[in-house]
Amino acid sequence: MIEFYTDATPNGWKVSVLLEEIGMEYNTHHIDILKGEQKKPRFQTICPNGRIPAIVDTENNLSIFESGAIMLYLAKKSGQLIPADIKGESLVTQWLMFQMAGIGPMMGQSNVFYRYFPERIPSVIARYHNECRRLFEVLNRQLIGRDFICDQYSIADIANWCWVRIHAWGGTDVEGLTNLNAWMQRLEDRPSCQKGVAVPYLQDWEKLKADLGEKDSSVRGLVTK
Repeated sequence: MIEFYTDATPNGWKVSVLLEEIGMEYNTHHIDILKGEQKKPRFQTICPNGRIPAIVDTENNLSIFESGAIMLYLAKKSGQLIPADIKGESLVTQWLMFQMAGIGPMMGQSNVFYRYFPERIPSVIARYHNECRRLFEVLNRQLIGRDFICDQYSIADIANWCWVRIHAWGGTDVEGLTNLNAWMQRLEDRPSCQKGVAVPYLQDWEKLKADLGEKDSSVRGLVTK
């Protein structure tokens, strides 16, 4: 059994979508990051970094943190969504790392400075918008003539999609990126993707916007405390 510790964020969705796709049984434990539950000692025994997601595989008595590491583990454990051959596995891993080192961090900072930070710093916002757009263009080129990033649907698609799908929240435009937009819709239409992004609950973006308008915003507190 997989014990899954998460909240409604792109990194959490990466694991929940994967679990739904491979049909692996799991129990969800909601770690409310707005209440600081990720910093509690009990959770930090599972994830020393105090960040979601994390899993415990009770079958192997193994805890794993970092979303990319979890995805690689679950894909290999199930024998799904990662190629068995060395070349294919390497390609999928490269595009997973592209998300981990590029898409995730840059979109995360775009979200911070465009949505959460108390002061608006136009030059910083532009820097992250430009970099996110550049990364989206890389994906758009990779998707020329392909339905999926590495030809066959894989964890690379799941990881990148879970972040790129919320591009509007960070303010980055995807106009004109035909291949990227078609790919996003392709994944959006998958039942397992729809189920996965509703774990542990379906994110209410309007509610987050309203919270950011409050003096003691819980959302803003994530990046200012």
